[in-house]
Amino acid sequence: MIDAIRYRGLTSWLRETARTVGGESGKGLAFIERNWYLTKRYAWWELVWITYNVVNALSVTFIAAAAQKITPGLHITQAQLNQMIMYLIIGTAIWSFVSVVFDNVTETVTIERWEGTIEYTFMAPVSRLTHMLGTCTFAIVHGLLLTVVQLVVVSLFFHLDISNVNWGACAVIMLVGSISFIGLGTMGAVLPLLYTERGAQMTYIIRAIMLLVSGVYYPITVLPNWLQPLSRISPATYVLEGLRTAIIHTKGAPPLWSDIWPLLICGVVSLPLGQAIFHAGERYAKRTGRLKRNG
Repeated sequence: MIDAIRYRGLTSWLRETARTVGGESGKGLAFIERNWYLTKRYAWWELVWITYNVVNALSVTFIAAAAQKITPGLHITQAQLNQMIMYLIIGTAIWSFVSVVFDNVTETVTIERWEGTIEYTFMAPVSRLTHMLGTCTFAIVHGLLLTVVQLVVVSLFFHLDISNVNWGACAVIMLVGSISFIGLGTMGAVLPLLYTERGAQMTYIIRAIMLLVSGVYYPITVLPNWLQPLSRISPATYVLEGLRTAIIHTKGAPPLWSDIWPLLICGVVSLPLGQAIFHAGERYAKRTGRLKRNG
């Protein structure tokens, strides 16, 4: 009886939102709204993760500030020091953004397991594309907001000149790059769907590989030759290179095309591939009875 009430409540909520806004877009907004309420429900965890990300970003960035003291014979001009600091600030910001996106998408599946509603979500009259796009869109917006907060706090510790930053180019890079992150997040979401106990933690493997090969804290040219090809299939590599070009070297849109077109290809490939992988995982989970409640 309780399960039936939960199912009717979920489907009626989705249908009401769809009638209000219209079609699949309304259903996608319903998932965005649901994730917003989940975020508010665990608001204290938001404070925890913001604090962690800020402290982590500061710890990494202070390495650049201490470079001359670590190596006494090294002579670095103030302009070079500022460039090193900005290089690491961008790296920590994008890494926080990627981490928040992955956590949002995978934890949505995990939370639905805890609440015992994941089966009802899959039974609701919503296409899986709409479901995952709504979930991932919220993850992107949420990640951007937390990253902005991190950047504001970190910038208070360092006096950097950002008057010549090409903000339009930064917006284009983040917009195009986010499409690829949605595809990767959808692929990662299949792990907590298939593995009830440690599926969410298994997504850390994907993030760890991206952290290693994408040039988050160092140029990819310092990687071993056999690892460098992996960096070229990671969308984070091109997002980082594009942002560093737009912020540090203040170049316009034409020079950034070398970073934008690989991101477009990554998005075109990863988005449908992520949907196909998640759909296959969903069918397997239903067939093998893996949609049970846990936690």
